[in-house]
Amino acid sequence: MFRYLPRVFGLQKFCFFKPFSTKPNLIPNLLCISPIDGRYHRYTKDLSEFFSEYALMKYRVYVELKWFKFCCDCNIVKDAELSHEDVSLLKKIVNDFNVEDAEKIKEIEGKTNHDLKSVEYFLKDKFIPSKILTNLKEFLHLCCTSEDINNISYGLIVQNSIYKIMIPALKCLRKEIGELVSKTSQIPMMAKTHGQPATPTTMGKELANFVARMNTQIIYLENFKSNAKFNGAVGNFNAHYIAFPDLDWIQISQQFVIDLGLQWNPYSTQIESHDGLAEVCRIIEHLNTILIGLCRDLWMYISSGYFKLKNVKDEVGSSTMPHKVNPINFENAEGNLGVSNALLCHFAAKLPISRMQRDLSDSTVLRNIGSAFGYSLIAYKYITEGFKRLEIDEKRLAEELENHYELLAEPVQTVMRKYKMEAPYEKLKEFTRGKIITKDKYLTFLQTLKLPEKEKEILKKLTPGTYIGIANQLAERLKIEKDKSFSCERCKDDSSKCSCKS
Repeated sequence: MFRYLPRVFGLQKFCFFKPFSTKPNLIPNLLCISPIDGRYHRYTKDLSEFFSEYALMKYRVYVELKWFKFCCDCNIVKDAELSHEDVSLLKKIVNDFNVEDAEKIKEIEGKTNHDLKSVEYFLKDKFIPSKILTNLKEFLHLCCTSEDINNISYGLIVQNSIYKIMIPALKCLRKEIGELVSKTSQIPMMAKTHGQPATPTTMGKELANFVARMNTQIIYLENFKSNAKFNGAVGNFNAHYIAFPDLDWIQISQQFVIDLGLQWNPYSTQIESHDGLAEVCRIIEHLNTILIGLCRDLWMYISSGYFKLKNVKDEVGSSTMPHKVNPINFENAEGNLGVSNALLCHFAAKLPISRMQRDLSDSTVLRNIGSAFGYSLIAYKYITEGFKRLEIDEKRLAEELENHYELLAEPVQTVMRKYKMEAPYEKLKEFTRGKIITKDKYLTFLQTLKLPEKEKEILKKLTPGTYIGIANQLAERLKIEKDKSFSCERCKDDSSKCSCKS
């Protein structure tokens, strides 16, 4: 009966099943299924250089031509001396590769129903202006299986996107957190364990914990290299040794892969095992998990009034409550990190498994790596923006500490232990457990203790706001370590001039 409701109520024009308009002025981003290319396109557009269909085609073209030229240069192909003009044409094919070229490859694929073979046919057409290249065109894709080209292409895509997009975004985030660590390293706050008042710390030290953990994962990313294989149909150089039995194909394969900046994998089936990719997915997943913890802590700090959020003119926090300023940056980031981690976990669990010498289930999964990176990148940028809006409320933190002198039960009972007093823990437990102790009650209790006057004076002067151990020093120490590790591990350059970002 529900299909008749629109007619009964005169709502035909609001029918949800009416196709959308395809007017030329319709904004393309509004039609995207994925928010990565739609709502969040401004955050992820740089990843198109690596994870779009166009980018994959360009990398395949690059690898095919690199192998073709390698064969010519190493005399694998006899009498294949390329002229300066021929070499220039090869470079031009890669450097000038554009969307129109990608569309031509798709047209060819429409006939071949094979994406990699379409690249080979496309390149043969591109060789036509050169007589020498045309004569050598059958040496394109020499001894290769599709996966030889694909695994190297994906290896370069993942590696380059990490170096050029993900690491710089993480360092930008780390810098923003580091600045707040410096500003808040001396500001005491009440810690909470199990959500209950606990030994004081400083805000800077608690934020420094996350920076230190990030540093470890960033170093892992900086030292990451994609694995790559280049050994034929099932990994044994079968066709290679039949056609060219006198060549050292292991050395040739290794040299070609290393020259491309990848880590050579000599043992594989038809496909590279993806173990390296699984490892880097776990690294990013772990890093994202750290940042989820950061987002949740900041959400609670904001909720507790430790931080205020800068008000942005014209921004709306609620459709009905005008006063609202919400921590949406950290909420948004947490959600995107969760989606990314779900994908990354699947990649790490699925990609290293292939039935026998090859099945195609990894192919469609690999095409989604960009989505995982995209959701992560959105989160990194949202957290970075969120930190720029934080304003600490020192007064709120100080007032909270001043109202909880029971936090000093720990140092008092520890000093009592020092002087071998009887049942120090039990006495402080009786005095403080489940109670809110004022300063006056605390000082009165101290007077009942048979401690040296020197120790009593120290404890009398102690407040929850000064009982922070070396939290401030630990936060400041991280600043020095952060500055040292801020240089790129790959180019050993200052991060602001990092060649890996250029």
